[in-house]
Parts: sequence; C-alpha cells; structure tokens
Amino acid sequence: MPNTTISKTDLTEMAVGDPLLYALASRDTDVLALVRDALVSERASLAFHPILTADAVPKISFYEGLVRVKDQAGWIIPAAHFMPLVEDTVMGRQIDCISLTLALRHLKQNPGLRLSINLSARSVGDGEWRRILDAGLRDPAQLGERLIFEISETSAMLLHEVVARFMAEMQPKGVAFALDGFGAGMTAFRHLKDFFFDLVKIDKSFVRNIDTDADNQVLAEALITVAHQFEMFAIADGVETEEEAAFLRKIGVDALQGYLFGVPRFTF
Repeated sequence: MPNTTISKTDLTEMAVGDPLLYALASRDTDVLALVRDALVSERASLAFHPILTADAVPKISFYEGLVRVKDQAGWIIPAAHFMPLVEDTVMGRQIDCISLTLALRHLKQNPGLRLSINLSARSVGDGEWRRILDAGLRDPAQLGERLIFEISETSAMLLHEVVARFMAEMQPKGVAFALDGFGAGMTAFRHLKDFFFDLVKIDKSFVRNIDTDADNQVLAEALITVAHQFEMFAIADGVETEEEAAFLRKIGVDALQGYLFGVPRFTF
C-alpha cells in the first residue's frame, strides 16, 4: 500500500482552497485514517449532480450520486481525493456499501428520483454489498427500475466476465448500467457486445474544448456513433462551457453533465 502520509509543512503550503489538504494540515493524520474515521462515525452522504437531456429545452434525466465524507471539523472530502487509494481495499468495498445504502434510501424516499452511483467491479462479489442490494430490490416500490450503476471502463475490463454475468442477472430487475470513462482506455469496443450497458459516459478528455479541438471533435463523434450502434444512450461528461454543449448537441449526444449545469449538491 502506498505511503499516504504527507508532511505538515508541505500540506500547510498547499491547503488553501482544498478541504482535504486543509484537514490533513490541521491534524496529524493521513488520508486513509481520515476517511476511516469518517466512515466509522457515519459522516458520509451523497451529493447529487444532474444529467440533462440535450434537447433544445433540457430537462433532468437523472442524477449521479457522489460519495462525500466529512472530517471532524465538517470539511467535505470529495471521493476523488481518496478513492484511488482505497478502491481495491476493504475500505473501498465499505464505501460501495455505504453508497448503495444511501442511494436506496433516497430512491425510497423520493419516488420520482432516478439515481446513478459508482460501482467497482470487485464489489459485485462482496457478500455484504449483495445483501444490501438484494434487500433493496425486494422493496415493493421497485427501486431497481430507478437505479443505475456506473462502472468504469477499467473496472469492467478487469473482471469483464463477472460484470457481464451480474448485468444479465440485474437486467430483469430493471437495474440499468452506465459505462463510465467511455473511450479512455480504447479497449472496451471488442467486449461491448458481451455487456448490457444502457448508457455510456464519454470520457471528459474528449469533451474538453471540443468546440475548438478538431481531434476531440472526430473522436467524440466516433464514440457517439459506436454508442448508438449498440443502442446505448450517449452522455458527454465534463461539459463546462456553452460552446462545448452546443457542439455536442450538434453531433448527436443524448445528454450532458458537467459544471456548466452546476456543482454537485446535497439537495435535488
């Protein structure tokens, strides 16, 4: 496991504007200890980021639920700061369990909500995670029909047979699946026919400056074409400007997500 301890002097210099670095600079701890304490103390919640249709008058298609944890001082720590360190650990499975528990709770409390959450392929075989999922899917409110699992291309390829079997099992229950980071690894195309992905999220690297970047224009349009060929809904992730959104609409993307439409919030 990598050394996650950072010197306090370095952190103090870097802390401005970054809640994780501030928290670390103000306490003698490391990233994993900070997150572990937050999970044990039940200081985890979901922040909601909208995915909007690419229509002339856009509407919210669904929300992505993003795990957030807080340190004792109340600083919010985005998952991007710690998930790379814990994704393949027991703590990573624990975070997936908490994320699923929170998602099912929100779906039950909000009958009109459709929600996606991130899922590591390794959690599919985790007993506790499956118990939480199976209990949620037995709910008479049919929560599975409004639940979307987002699986990264890297994770899906790592255990593609396990993921494919799980998707086949969940499809009759109404659960949908999104391939996150579509195109980033360029290795998934030959396996797409083996999966049951309903949506793809085009990787942010192909969306950035697409209105002026000729390479991204060609690549994004090709990815949208592939998605539609496999009857998948194509979402452009990481949209930050009106110009990017306008170009993506022109080349046929189905939905848009990004800071152009707001930051993740704890309310809908």
